[in-house]
Amino acid sequence: MSLPERKFHPVNRFLRPLLISCLVLASACTVRPMYAPASSTAPGAATTVALSSIAIKPAVTRYGQEVRNHLIFLFNGGKGQPANPVYSLDLGVTAINEASAIIQVGDEDEPTAGTVTVFSSYTLSKGGTQVAAGRRQVSSSYDAPRQEFANLRAVRDAENRAARELAELLRLAIAQDIERLAGR
Repeated sequence: MSLPERKFHPVNRFLRPLLISCLVLASACTVRPMYAPASSTAPGAATTVALSSIAIKPAVTRYGQEVRNHLIFLFNGGKGQPANPVYSLDLGVTAINEASAIIQVGDEDEPTAGTVTVFSSYTLSKGGTQVAAGRRQVSSSYDAPRQEFANLRAVRDAENRAARELAELLRLAIAQDIERLAGR
């Protein structure tokens, strides 16, 4: 007994070429790692080398220094600033602390929770010429206890969390800027 012959439906006649052309177009797309190891010959290796050749200018605030320290670590894998930088990164970091929940205790309102938002604007320069710029921000929440020192520590911990996440966002944004520059 043989298999029955399939008759092609008119819709199948049009869908099959469409499907084949979509597959051909999709096969032309390439995906490559942005953060390949520096010793690799992969296309993303140039970005990793470029990131490790960025010198970050000093910060003026404590949370700005936190962002800067995390970026230095992320760019160079813990090796510190480069000896002969190709790029220079200027960071402007500010923070805003806002009460996000307030309850009334007796005659006065006391904040019981807060949010720290850390903003950063960056300028990437090569040889004194600005090649990229951008802005990023991260918010971090905290509980505001009644004890003064515990409250100060909660705010500082929230600033540290926001600074760490902001450094991650800045690393990605700067890597994308460098990739864009390399593609020109």
